Amino acid sequence: MKRPAWWPARRRPSRLSLRTRLLCLSVALVAVGLLGTGLLVTTALGDYLQDRVDERLVLTGQIAARLAPPAGIGTPPSVQALSVLGDTTVAYLDDDGATRRAFDASTAPPGGGPELPVLNRADVLAQEGRPFTVPAKDGDGAWRVIALTQPAQVFPPDRADARGSVLVATSLDEVDRTITQTRNLSLTVGAALLALLAAAGWFAVRSGLRPLTRIEETATAITAGDYSHRVPELAASDTEVGRLTDCLNQMLDRIDTAFQARAQAEARTRRFFADAGHELRTPLVGIKGYTDLYRMGALPTREDVDQTMTRIAEESERLTRLVEEMFLLARLEEGSGAVGPEREPAFALDMAPMDLRTLAVDALHDVRALDATRPVTLTGPGGGKPATAPAVADEARLRQVVTNLIGNAVAHTPPGTPIRIGVGTVGPHAVLEVADQGPGLTSAERDRVFDRFYRTDDSRTRATGGSGLGLAIAHGLVTAHDGRITLDTAPGRGCTFRIALPLPCGETPSA
Repeated sequence: MKRPAWWPARRRPSRLSLRTRLLCLSVALVAVGLLGTGLLVTTALGDYLQDRVDERLVLTGQIAARLAPPAGIGTPPSVQALSVLGDTTVAYLDDDGATRRAFDASTAPPGGGPELPVLNRADVLAQEGRPFTVPAKDGDGAWRVIALTQPAQVFPPDRADARGSVLVATSLDEVDRTITQTRNLSLTVGAALLALLAAAGWFAVRSGLRPLTRIEETATAITAGDYSHRVPELAASDTEVGRLTDCLNQMLDRIDTAFQARAQAEARTRRFFADAGHELRTPLVGIKGYTDLYRMGALPTREDVDQTMTRIAEESERLTRLVEEMFLLARLEEGSGAVGPEREPAFALDMAPMDLRTLAVDALHDVRALDATRPVTLTGPGGGKPATAPAVADEARLRQVVTNLIGNAVAHTPPGTPIRIGVGTVGPHAVLEVADQGPGLTSAERDRVFDRFYRTDDSRTRATGGSGLGLAIAHGLVTAHDGRITLDTAPGRGCTFRIALPLPCGETPSA
C-alpha cells in the first residue's frame, strides 16, 4: 500500500544511546540557559551604563549651554574642567548649524572624535534635549551626543540678538569595553560551568539509568533461557523506576509460571502417552499372541481353544475397561475447564439428595466381602460415632470413588491391617473417610498420588500395579461435585483418604 503524500515519513531510529541523548539534551538546555542569561545580563548592563552616561551627558550639556563660546585659540579652562567626565567634545553652533568653536577635553579623542551632524536651531529644538548616538569619524566606536540651545543671557549685552546651540559628545568606548569584558567573562565562566555540568551530568545520567541497564541484563538473561532472573529493586516502589521494576517482576513471575506450567503439562502429556501406550499395548499384545497361536494351529484341542478364548476375553475386558477409564478421565478434565454460567460442562452428573452414611455402610460390607479376616470399623470423621452426612450428589459416581478407595486399602496393605470408615459432617462439609494402618506414603508420593498412571511401586503387573487411573478418576469425580479429596499420610502411619462435599442449602453445619 502506497503511503499518502500527507502521511508523515517514518522516522529512522536514533543511533545514539538513551544516555547520550539525555546528556546532549541536558547540556543543550543548560547552554541555552547560560547564553540567554548572559545576553540578558549584558543587555541590562549596557542599558544601565548608557543611562549613567546620559545622566552625565545631560549635566555636562546644561553646563556647557550656560557658557558663552570662548574666543581665542586653545581649549579654555572651563572646557578642560569637563575632562573629568571622560572623553568629551564640545561644539558651539550658530543658528544655521555652522560650527563657531569646537573643543576636545582630551588630546586624542577615541576614533578621531565624533561625526557630529549639522543641526540648525530648529533641528536642535526638535531633539528636545534627548541624547542620541553617532559613530566615530574613523568608524571605530560610538559617541553619545546631546544638543541644547543656548539662552540669550549667555551672550554680552552688545550681542543680545545672538543665539546659538551647543553639542556635547561623550565617548562610549568605556561602556563598550565594560560590556565586552563582561561578555567574555560570562562566556568563559559559562563554558567552564558547562563542561563541569556535562561531566557531572554524565555520571548522574549513568547512575539514573542503572536500573534500565539492570533491566536490559535481566532481559538478556531471560532471552538466553534463564527465566529465574528478576530485576533487582534499585529504587523506591513509589517512583517511576520502582513501579516499572515491580511490573516487570510481576510479568516475569507470570511468564516463569506459565513456562513451568507448560513444561509440566508437556511432561505429563509425554508420560501420559508413554504410559497409555504401554497399558494399551499389554492387552493388545496378549490378544495378538493368542490369535497367532490359533492361526498357526498351536491349539489342537477344543479345551485349548476355549481356554485361549477365555484369556482373549479377559484381555479384551481389561482393554475395554482401560479405554473407558481414559475416556472418563478425559471428560472429567474437559468438564473442569467449563467457565461461565452459560457454558454446559462436558461431564454431566445425576445430582440428587443423598446421605453419605449409605455409601459408608456399603463400603463396610465391601471390605468384609473382599477380606473377611480384616478388622473394619464404622466411625465418625476422625473417630467417635458415625453421623448423618447429607449431600446433593451423583450416588453412582460417588460409589465408584468409594469402591476404588476400599479396593486400594485392601490391595496395598498387608492382610489383617485394620480399616476404618468415617462418616459425618465437619463444618460446612459432609465428610467420608477411608483410613488404613498400612505402611503409608512419603510426602513426594502423596503429592503425586492423584496423577494419571502414577503408581508408588512403578509396578506394571496386573496383580499389584493396576492402570494407575483410579485415584485420578476419583479426584476428578469429587472435584466435579464441587468437593475435594485429600490424603493424610506419613511413612508408618497409614493413609487416610477424606472426601468433603458441601452441605445442601438449609443444612446447619456442625460446630
